[in-house]
Amino acid sequence: MAEGREMMDEGCNDTERHETAFARLARSKFRSCFHLSEADRKYIADKGMEAIRAHCEDFIRTRLAPAYPKGDGRQTPMRGHPVFKAQHACACCCRDCLAKWWHVPRGVEIPSAQQQGIVDFLMAWIEREMGK
Repeated sequence: MAEGREMMDEGCNDTERHETAFARLARSKFRSCFHLSEADRKYIADKGMEAIRAHCEDFIRTRLAPAYPKGDGRQTPMRGHPVFKAQHACACCCRDCLAKWWHVPRGVEIPSAQQQGIVDFLMAWIEREMGK
C-alpha cells in the first residue's frame, strides 16, 4: 500500500498523510481502542512535548530500529508511557506491525531518517489526542 510506504518516508510530517494514516488505523478495532488517559495527559503537561519527543526518539532508536530488536513483538508495553500507547495505536509497536501496516522490512535496521518519520507520526497522534 503506497500510503503506508509514504507514511514512514524520511522527514514525514505532512498533516494530510498523517490524517490518511489515522483514518486507516481508525478502521481497526484494536488500534482505535488506544487513547491517552488523564494520567498520560498530566504526564505530558508536566514533562512537556519536547521531553516526550526525546523519549519517543529513544524508544524508537533502541526498541524498534535495530534489525532484530530484543524481545521483538513484546518490547512495547501496553501502558506506562504515552509513547507506548501511541506506538500501539499507530501500529509502530514491533517489527511485525511495522511490516504489516507500513511495509517496513524486517531484518533491516531502520535508518535514522525513517526513524524520524515514525517519531513524527507518533507525536502527531499524541498531539491529536491532547486536543481531544
